[in-house]
Amino acid sequence: MSHLAIYPGSFDPITNGHLSIIRRGLEIFDGLVVAVLNNTSKESLFSVEERIELMRDAVGRDPRVEFDSFEGLLVEYARRRQTFVVLRGLRAVSDFEYEFQLANMNRKLEPRIDTLFMMTGEDSFYISSRLVREVATLGGDVSSMVPPNCAAKLAQRFGKQ
Repeated sequence: MSHLAIYPGSFDPITNGHLSIIRRGLEIFDGLVVAVLNNTSKESLFSVEERIELMRDAVGRDPRVEFDSFEGLLVEYARRRQTFVVLRGLRAVSDFEYEFQLANMNRKLEPRIDTLFMMTGEDSFYISSRLVREVATLGGDVSSMVPPNCAAKLAQRFGKQ
């Protein structure tokens, strides 16, 4: 039996914390579907296609990782994929309350869904995509927080070549 999990998120942009969850998730699961949320109500820094390409380049061409996108409810996406394990990263205790509520709501909507929480590494717990965007926008160095291809793309986007 193959064990596959969905790792959903906005990944705008991908961070080293996301990469850590992907690498460590592959130690538990046979494969991961990294599912980029296309939230049309939020303005994104990078398009869904750009985010997928940044992740694909950062992760490499590991055949155990599939990149996809979805809109709407995660449970609907999980049903379409027939994959009912969700992998979520936690940075701090403050993440847990929201993620716990979300996991329980998902389970209420789709009883087959289980969520596995994985703590990020101690070197990434303070990093969030939102903070990376903010620092990059203001000209700060984010090269230690994101993969090199993403740092280059952020520098290009904000004219910091």
